[in-house]
Amino acid sequence: MSLWGNETSVRFPNLGIDLSNLPRGLAIGTFNIAFYGVIIACGMLVALGFVRWKAKKTGQNPDIYLDCALWAIPLSVIGTRVYEVAFNWEDYKGDFWKMINIRNGGLAIYGGIIAAILTVTVYCKVKKLRVSLFYDTAILGLILGQIIGRWGNFFNREAFGKYTDSLLAMQIEVSDSSLSSIYNPTLCSESTLRTMYEGKENILNNILEIRNNIVTLEDGRQFIQVHPTFLYESLWNLVVLGIMLFMWPRKKFNGEIILIYLAGYGFGRFFIESIRMDQLFIWGTGLAASQVLSGLLFIAAMTLIIVFSIKAKRTGECDNISMVLELKKTQDVEKTSQAKDAENKEETKTAEVTEPAEAQDNKNDK
Repeated sequence: MSLWGNETSVRFPNLGIDLSNLPRGLAIGTFNIAFYGVIIACGMLVALGFVRWKAKKTGQNPDIYLDCALWAIPLSVIGTRVYEVAFNWEDYKGDFWKMINIRNGGLAIYGGIIAAILTVTVYCKVKKLRVSLFYDTAILGLILGQIIGRWGNFFNREAFGKYTDSLLAMQIEVSDSSLSSIYNPTLCSESTLRTMYEGKENILNNILEIRNNIVTLEDGRQFIQVHPTFLYESLWNLVVLGIMLFMWPRKKFNGEIILIYLAGYGFGRFFIESIRMDQLFIWGTGLAASQVLSGLLFIAAMTLIIVFSIKAKRTGECDNISMVLELKKTQDVEKTSQAKDAENKEETKTAEVTEPAEAQDNKNDK
C-alpha cells in the first residue's frame, strides 16, 4: 500500500500554508482508492449515525432511518451522477464507462438531494410514516454529510472558483487541477476557448483572468490561484446546520427544518455558484443550472415557511416534536406519581387491617 497522486502541491499563500506532495488517495497494487470517495463515504456514515442518535433522542425509532438509508444512499449517488451527466452531456455522450466512472469526481449534489427527497417520500408512504417529521430528522444528516463530503473536492483539486488574491486564496498546480487543459495556454488557445464558451462570457472571462494570473515558482512549477469554493460551501453549511439545530426545539410545524435547509443552502449556493469554474449550464443557455435551482429553492422554501408559520399561529396548532415529547414525559411522571400514591394507599389499608388482628392475637395469648 502506498500514497497515490502525491507529486503535486496545494498552497494557501496568503496564509503561509504549503501542502507539498498532497496525495489524491491510496494505491493498493494496481488499484487506486481516491480520498474523494473515502471522504464522501465517511460523511455518509457520520450522517447516518447522527440521524439515528437524533431519532432516538426525540422518541423515534432509529432503525427506520437505517432501513431508509439502505435505499436512499445508493439512489442518491446515482442521482448525483445523473444530474452531472445530464447537464454536461457533450462531455459524456458516447462513452458509457465515463458516465458511470465516479472515482475521479463528477457528483452533482443537487441530483443527490432530489433523489434523496423522492426516496424518503416513497419510503414514508409505503411504511405509513409521517413524512414531514422524517424529513426534519433525516435532513440533519444530509447537510452534515455535505459538510464533510465537500473536503473530497479538496483532495480532487476541483470545485474551485475564479481568480482571487483574498486571504483564503488557494493555489493548485496547473497540471493537477480539474479541467487543467483550459488553464494551460500551450494546450488550449484563446480562440479555442472562445469557441468552447460561446454565449458564456462570464465563464470565459474568468478563465482568461486565471490564465493571466498564473503563478510561476522558482523551481518552474506553475499554479492557478482561485477561490476555494468547496471550503466556502462547507463552512456555510456548518452555519446552516447550526441554525437548524437551534430551531429544532423551537419549530412551529413538522417540515420546518427541511425548509430551513432548502432556504439556507439555496441562499448560500446561489452566491457560491456564481464564482465557480465548473458550472453546469441549462441546455442551450448561459444560465448555471445549480444557481437557477438554488434561487428557486430559496424563494419556494421561504414562502412555505411564512405560509405554514402563519397557519400554525392562527389555528393554535403546533407539531413541535420537542413539545410533544415534553408533554409525554410530563404524562409519564404523573402516571408514575399516581401509581405510587395508589401503592401507598394500599399499604396503608393493609397496615390498618393487620394492626387490629395482631392486637386480638395478643389479647388471646394473655
